[in-house]
Amino acid sequence: MSSRETILKRLRERSDGPLTAPVSDFAVVTGRGWDAAERVARFERLIGSVHGEVVHTSRASWTDTLAEVLAAKGVMRLALGRQHPVAAEARSALADGGVELVDADRDIEEWQREQFESVDAGLTSTRGGIAETGSLWLWPTPDEPRLISLVPPIHIAVLDADSIEDTFFDVVECHAWAQGMPTNALLISGPSKTADIEQTLAYGVHGPKALVVIVRHTGGVPA
Repeated sequence: MSSRETILKRLRERSDGPLTAPVSDFAVVTGRGWDAAERVARFERLIGSVHGEVVHTSRASWTDTLAEVLAAKGVMRLALGRQHPVAAEARSALADGGVELVDADRDIEEWQREQFESVDAGLTSTRGGIAETGSLWLWPTPDEPRLISLVPPIHIAVLDADSIEDTFFDVVECHAWAQGMPTNALLISGPSKTADIEQTLAYGVHGPKALVVIVRHTGGVPA
């Protein structure tokens, strides 16, 4: 029996009964009560405060918006997955355009140099957003590996407006992270940034220098 197993055995066989979790009051991290419009507004304001860009569009025309963003940013080579609906729709819409689509579902050793040196942007889906902090949350998959959001100079993320939650606690609770948390969850709040000893922020030093969030609305873009 290993040391770990011995310790766990002793804990399970405590003479005063099993351990129980203490009673906790989580009211401070939940219960904001914001409506959908307020969540979107708070998300945009906070992610914009750290140089994140937000572009609003409808679900029906989001790929047109994507094409406009790519043209405005001068993106010629876009890394993206294949299987997720966001990637599949983007591939279909951009198939006849001037943007080269780079497959992201490959072993990193096959295209590491390419990814770091010649890919202009990475496109990913998102699982949702957090209004309180202006954050995106992603669960990377083999189809959409985490490096396409962390390495290219520009990260383009597609977010559904109705998937924005009030707080991080609400995300963890509503999506049952305790029962099925992935080995790698990403929280993204703006482009890559760091600070020197004088606390001066610098962007794009260790990752994307730009983050563009395409927010998709059901039934059209709010006025």
